[in-house]
Amino acid sequence: MSETQKQQLEQQLWNIANELRGKMDADQFRDYILGFIFYKYLSEKMYLYANKILKQDKVDYLDIKERSKEGKAIIEAVKENALE
Repeated sequence: MSETQKQQLEQQLWNIANELRGKMDADQFRDYILGFIFYKYLSEKMYLYANKILKQDKVDYLDIKERSKEGKAIIEAVKENALE
């Protein structure tokens, strides 16, 4: 993703947030957004953890082809390792 695309995405997210805030009170908005923030936190932690595990195989988690047989096996192995 280019820097311009990131800036456009950020602006669009702010526009959406502003629109949502207009339709709900601050407490509702906070609860709604906290779920997204928590999901982002967990996603980032899982990505870093997966790359730590996959480092020995010189594989980056984002490069895994999720639909391939090998990709599914790698993802399943990461899941199992994360749950241990």
